[in-house]
Amino acid sequence: MALNRKALDDLRDTVGQLGERLSDQLGRSGLRGADELGERLGNRSGVRPGPARPLSVLQAELDGLVGLDTVKEQVRALVAFLQVQARRKTHGLPEAATSQHLVFLGNPGTGKTTVARLLAEMYRAVGLLQKGHLVEVDRAGLVGQYVGETAVKTDRVIRRALDGVLFIDEAYSLAPEGEGRLDFGTEAVEVLLKRMEDHRHRLVVIVAGYPRLMESFLLSNPGLRSRFAREVDFPDYSTDELQEIFAIIAAQHEYELAPGAEETLRRILAGLHPGEESGNARFARTLFEQALNRQALRLTRDGARSADDLDRADVVTLTSDDIADAARALGEEPLPLPAPDPTGWRRWLA
Repeated sequence: MALNRKALDDLRDTVGQLGERLSDQLGRSGLRGADELGERLGNRSGVRPGPARPLSVLQAELDGLVGLDTVKEQVRALVAFLQVQARRKTHGLPEAATSQHLVFLGNPGTGKTTVARLLAEMYRAVGLLQKGHLVEVDRAGLVGQYVGETAVKTDRVIRRALDGVLFIDEAYSLAPEGEGRLDFGTEAVEVLLKRMEDHRHRLVVIVAGYPRLMESFLLSNPGLRSRFAREVDFPDYSTDELQEIFAIIAAQHEYELAPGAEETLRRILAGLHPGEESGNARFARTLFEQALNRQALRLTRDGARSADDLDRADVVTLTSDDIADAARALGEEPLPLPAPDPTGWRRWLA
């Protein structure tokens, strides 16, 4: 009997864990080749990337993202630099040794993970990385609770990310908040810096987080600033861009806005306060999902007809009330409509 998919996944995980433990044990004993052996076994559970997508396709997907004009320009510059360096190599010229590790600065929901995933594939397309996959972690994925556990967890994550991109979200949480505080996050940073050097041709690391906190993180260890020489700023989305993101999400799921709903949506988005708590594109998606719930309640609240009686127009239309109620469920209110200008009729007569 053939093994089902879950059983195969469990088997790969078990083999990978055995490889990691063997690597750790052999490494402590000082045997040569321990890392390579553990890595070979550990990679049995590793990422198996699909066919590489052409750079032109990836570039078109990047260009199709809403907003982020400065980010797109910086990504194009990074990729163009690698292409030129590869061409120099074919002419027998030396390559300029520059770090490809990056700092992504931005509030939540500004597209950092999406761009990191595309960038990983682009690095594969231009030959910098063999797999071009993205491994995303935060503090919990790197830092252990006990002495000695952090190094093992961090090494495990790095092995999964080899030949791809390691994306560390909220990286500032790895730096201790006060002097003298016992914190295993510093151990994770030290292991990370060493492995970045050991695997400098096989690993790209992107650290991301709030702009105001990432500066403290980069100053927490002398090696961080030199490793991460390039910073990419992700601005908050404007009201127009959030409205476009909502419209794209709705169109992808074949929903339409009823007359008046678009204006209500705009007044909701315009009322958001920019900054760390705004949610940005995440709010637009969450608002859409909440609107679907409100639509479903509206359509089924009246017991006069059942769900089987709903026609296509019913199930694809989101009304102004659906969106407004969804916003209230998320703690937001549409901005009030502007008051009519009492002098308007006089200007019209004049």
